[in-house]
Amino acid sequence: MQTIKIDDKEYDVATLSDEAKNQLASIQFVDSELARLQAKAAALQTARMAYSKALQAALTTIGGGDTLKL
Repeated sequence: MQTIKIDDKEYDVATLSDEAKNQLASIQFVDSELARLQAKAAALQTARMAYSKALQAALTTIGGGDTLKL
């Protein structure tokens, strides 16, 4: 028996209506997509910081000074 807890009340998934099961599946899909996108955003932020540091280093080596703000 698989159960879910919503607003401090337990529900047996097998007894849910088809509409409720569809809504639950949609929520689970959205939650997993949000988690995937948050992980992707974190990876992209890390890459952006690395590219910014590399750019600053490249500009310094050609005499660009240290006034670059990204």
